[in-house]
Amino acid sequence: MAPKVLVSDKLSEKAVQIFRDRGIDVTFDPEIGKDKDKLLSVIGEYDGLAIRSATKVSDKVLAAAPNLKVIGRAGIGVDNVDIPAASKQGVIVMNTPYGNSITTAEHAIAMMMSLARQIPEANASTQAGKWEKSRFMGVELTGKTLGLIGAGNIGSIVAERARGLRMKVVAYDPFLTEERARKLGVTKVELEELLGRADFVTLHVPLTDKTKNILSRENIAKMKPGARIINCARGGLVDEEAAAEAVKSGQLAGAAFDVFEHEPAHENPLFGLPNVVCTPHLGAATTEAQENVALQVAEQMSDYLLTGAVQNALNMPSVTAEEAAVMGPWMKLVEHLGAFAGQMTDEPITAINVLYDGTVTEMNLDALNSGVIAGVMKAVNPDVNMVSAPVAARERGIKVSTTRQEKSGSFDGYIKVTVVTEQRERSVAGTVFSDMKPRFIQIKGITIDAEVGAHMLYTTHDDVPGIIGTLGQTLGDNGVNIGNFALGRSGAGKDAIAFLYLDGEASDTALDKLRATGMFRQVRQLQFDVA
Repeated sequence: MAPKVLVSDKLSEKAVQIFRDRGIDVTFDPEIGKDKDKLLSVIGEYDGLAIRSATKVSDKVLAAAPNLKVIGRAGIGVDNVDIPAASKQGVIVMNTPYGNSITTAEHAIAMMMSLARQIPEANASTQAGKWEKSRFMGVELTGKTLGLIGAGNIGSIVAERARGLRMKVVAYDPFLTEERARKLGVTKVELEELLGRADFVTLHVPLTDKTKNILSRENIAKMKPGARIINCARGGLVDEEAAAEAVKSGQLAGAAFDVFEHEPAHENPLFGLPNVVCTPHLGAATTEAQENVALQVAEQMSDYLLTGAVQNALNMPSVTAEEAAVMGPWMKLVEHLGAFAGQMTDEPITAINVLYDGTVTEMNLDALNSGVIAGVMKAVNPDVNMVSAPVAARERGIKVSTTRQEKSGSFDGYIKVTVVTEQRERSVAGTVFSDMKPRFIQIKGITIDAEVGAHMLYTTHDDVPGIIGTLGQTLGDNGVNIGNFALGRSGAGKDAIAFLYLDGEASDTALDKLRATGMFRQVRQLQFDVA
């Protein structure tokens, strides 16, 4: 059956057609996002939800959407999506951070130019019939210093444009390397130095606990007298009241804001002040940008629903279509390894340690880790997936660690999962052979070669005669056929294990009869998702 997607906000017809062309069953209802009750009544039918900013995806909406797998936001901001609730429910939330980058960067440059030459006020004065040429004395941008707070995708474009205007650019960004700064032609500085040097300060960072009010009253006071602020990023990055007071006092020569802490902004301390330019969140408001983000979100959602590729997800590691194709068997392997460890562990888990060896270290380990955690956590909650499982693990205080190592054995690559409890550690390892089928290659440190099926039987015992016969006879007498039989031992007459691939589920009676023989220390039936 084709995946179903609801487009609940205004997206271009070309974007909707992408869904259709990819074989997605799409419903285009751009008004339903404004009708909460109607959205609640239909959202349960859909696998995907494509939105802009009008649709509010609350925890209530998510609770009514048991089939929902992905939410795609055409644009950057996802303030209208309850991401923690989506993550708990296992719904991927993706945005399109690059579709409007150029448009937003150009708006920041336009705001800076308007501010430097007082264009909005000069326009209003002239159209009012005045001719106040001497009133509007501007400043040149050439030779001035632009302070860039945030040198990511949009910030980098702003820096490039500013250098084209012959401005000097200094940048504060904790993630900016010296090499990257050199390529951008900017000087990397700390925030305090930037504030003291910049004639114009422009912000290009997301709104987080660390960046909220990054231009606080205290930091605005540290700015070079007569400097100007441009914020086309997110409302809440600047203390707007402090900025307004600084403009009034002359500490700031002006400010340009496209975003505000509270939107729609019908009132604001900055409104009505001289040398202040305000626009109603127009950073992405160009025909090209709106089309680009709509097309991009349609492609991203289609890729995920049809191939498992994850791009620009905010609550899950990204996996390209190429990675998804190569990693498919390995993703299934880590889920199996996690499922084995989770089903075998009865005590509270304190840590999950994952070791990657050989060629597998070159893969997307964040995604593989999520698969491991999902496999483990399904033993507690069968409804978890790669999105919700890491959240569930964090809530339970489970620490996850990753180790990489060069090829150390006979396999080109393998993965070993160790689950830690207060009482013990339990390890299981596996690999993917040339037939692209996952195999278990080690359990409890004992070498084994076991194919994985939906129904598996695991036993521990001493290496003594009669184990194979007892297992075969008992299961056969109870109508259970063995599809594959793997044995392993630590040494002759020592600890041994058996891992059986069954064609169907063994009854409790069959399991009890095996235990009653006294030959097995442990008899455990396990279930694996092999679909």
